[in-house]
Amino acid sequence: MSWLETRWYSTESAPIYLRPFEVLFRRLAAGKKKRDLRVQWRAPVPVIVVGNISVGGTGKTPLTVYLIEQLNALGYKPGIISRGYKSNAPHYPFDVSHATSPDESGDEPYMLERRCQCPVIIDADRRSAAEFLLAHYDCDLIISDDGLQHYRLGRDIEIAVVDSERGLGNQHCLPAGPLREEPARLLSVDYVVCNGGPCSTLPEGIVTYEMRLAPQSLIPCDKEQGAVYSCHAFPYKKINAVAGIGNPQRFFNTLKQSVSAEIACYPKPDHHRFSEQDFDFAEGVTVMTEKDAVKVSELGLRDAWYLNVSAQLPDNFMSALADQLKQITNDKGKK
Repeated sequence: MSWLETRWYSTESAPIYLRPFEVLFRRLAAGKKKRDLRVQWRAPVPVIVVGNISVGGTGKTPLTVYLIEQLNALGYKPGIISRGYKSNAPHYPFDVSHATSPDESGDEPYMLERRCQCPVIIDADRRSAAEFLLAHYDCDLIISDDGLQHYRLGRDIEIAVVDSERGLGNQHCLPAGPLREEPARLLSVDYVVCNGGPCSTLPEGIVTYEMRLAPQSLIPCDKEQGAVYSCHAFPYKKINAVAGIGNPQRFFNTLKQSVSAEIACYPKPDHHRFSEQDFDFAEGVTVMTEKDAVKVSELGLRDAWYLNVSAQLPDNFMSALADQLKQITNDKGKK
């Protein structure tokens, strides 16, 4: 974490010299939002946006996986659209099923396509991605992974994810704080999901749903080089924990609570591009996140596993979402 990010999430006030830039950022963002809303496009099928109002990882990806699994069980045929952050695709929109590596699609879309077994299309222009998805796949629902601030794409349901450990930081917008929009924006979304437990720093009056990431198993990065273990049965007692995600400490804490071993932690920047040197450890095995595992598939790592987790939310979250989605589907069918 950089010095500035550390300051955002500390008890210190926002740097005074950055506050004029914050005012500028807010004005520019408000102007862009106003322009985007004038040309907003609405898809013929329901659109659910999973996003956040802060920079960095908050837990959107495991929530997206959870939604896909739940919606499949309800009989929907969902597809995912994403920006494809740090992707290097040959063209856009790009169908992630054609990606030969996460370098082409970005690590999160690559993982989502393989984990969810559903169409994933990337394009910075979410409308373009949505139109491509509907033209090439029989999908009756779209989930936009991130894109809460991409107002050119109309949405029927908004879900904002907040990291309960870091909350909204110092409550200031960029660059004085970590926020893309003011905290009051959370009052207008349909659902606020707190990843990891309750969050006490949110605006008054917000109803939240707690999400927990439950460890399931340890899966070898190279399935020919190791066995799948339940967490309590993992036999190795020295672990090098590596994480290139938005909040590595959350992963380290989860791992420490899940396995009985001596764990050395190696945090990396979000979306870190790994090399063999990152895994040059004198002893022990390596454990990482699933998102990181897809990025190292070509390194041929031995003695490396990823921790498979699943999102758990209260029953009333999905029942409320299902009821709302049924109404939206009916309304769109009448048009």
